[in-house]
Amino acid sequence: MGQDQTKQQIEKGLQLYQSNQTEKALQVWTKVLEKSSDLMGRFRVLGCLVTAHSEMGRYKEMLKFAVVQIDTARELEDADFLLESYLNLARSNEKLCEFHKTISYCKTCLGLPGTRAGAQLGGQVSLSMGNAFLGLSVFQKALESFEKALRYAHNNDDAMLECRVCCSLGSFYAQVKDYEKALFFPCKAAELVNNYGKGWSLKYRAMSQYHMAVAYRLLGHLGSAMECCEESMKIALQHGDRPLQALCLLCFADIHRSRGDLETAFPRYDSAMSIMTEIGNRLGQVQALLGVAKCWVARKALDKALDAIERAQDLAEEVGNKLSQLKLHCLSESIYRSKGLQRELRAHVVRFHECVEEMELYCGLCGESIGEKNSRLQALPCSHIFHLRCLQNNGTRSCPNCRRSSMKPGFV
Repeated sequence: MGQDQTKQQIEKGLQLYQSNQTEKALQVWTKVLEKSSDLMGRFRVLGCLVTAHSEMGRYKEMLKFAVVQIDTARELEDADFLLESYLNLARSNEKLCEFHKTISYCKTCLGLPGTRAGAQLGGQVSLSMGNAFLGLSVFQKALESFEKALRYAHNNDDAMLECRVCCSLGSFYAQVKDYEKALFFPCKAAELVNNYGKGWSLKYRAMSQYHMAVAYRLLGHLGSAMECCEESMKIALQHGDRPLQALCLLCFADIHRSRGDLETAFPRYDSAMSIMTEIGNRLGQVQALLGVAKCWVARKALDKALDAIERAQDLAEEVGNKLSQLKLHCLSESIYRSKGLQRELRAHVVRFHECVEEMELYCGLCGESIGEKNSRLQALPCSHIFHLRCLQNNGTRSCPNCRRSSMKPGFV
């Protein structure tokens, strides 16, 4: 297959893909990969295959094509192509919850010298790195990466990237329980879609609606949460977006649990768990199991709750997500307290406080935990976060956390 024919077939695949004929598009691109000897064409079609498998939730296939793309980039001896392929490798590992590998590949991207694509892809690298740090509950570095990605987006007038970063920031603030910001950022993403997204994929609208649904549920606005989640699910079903379908099912389950409708919540959690397992989203599985455990606690079925917690704890430790571990220890603590089992209770109290310390999830001014309840937070330029009221009351200009770090032995 010659260069012109390769180009035509790639375009044919793109047209099929954009008209939701994904399987036919994949067949066309796979045939190009088998028959074409044009390295540039092969590199491009591998990128198409990576993106398509990502959106379908076939993350192991995505990873496989990303690895082949790196080999092709090396054959082309082009730094821009190498940067793009390492970014795809980072994203593949991010989707599979291999967060340490994601960070490593992102650092490789940032260390590649003199790439023309650096200005365009640098923001996407920072976003992927931020998502990985958030997956590990390393909040300061996650926020630092998101803010860097946001600067790239603003400097390059990249509204698509800004939209994606706003969704990740919504997730960030949902986790640290500043629900006002958890809603603000996905609303900003939805605004970007409305203003600039006429030619964008509908996935951007679906993504912003899903994150709005999560924030509305946390704020107790369950009607608005359901409305946003239904819109997101509708788009996900139209486009065969399995990862987003799983997230929406999880959100639906959480909404029903918040309403006390456990009969409806259980099957939603089961459906979410099934897709999360199928696509390899282990962190999503942890969240589904945590919801199931809370349902069993509400039903006073404590042994069943502990079974779900044990499964979730194994997965949370596997992926390295400290916040999930903290939540699971907190729930275990309340169960063992009600059972009157002091030894088990003490063990979970100790692990809970260890998780808080490891995540530095406390305000450096008042010493109270961050993320224990809904609070307005503020980040300083170093990306350490504090209670807004503490910063206002103390009139602090320099970061007390950074000041303490600089006084440690070896930094003086």
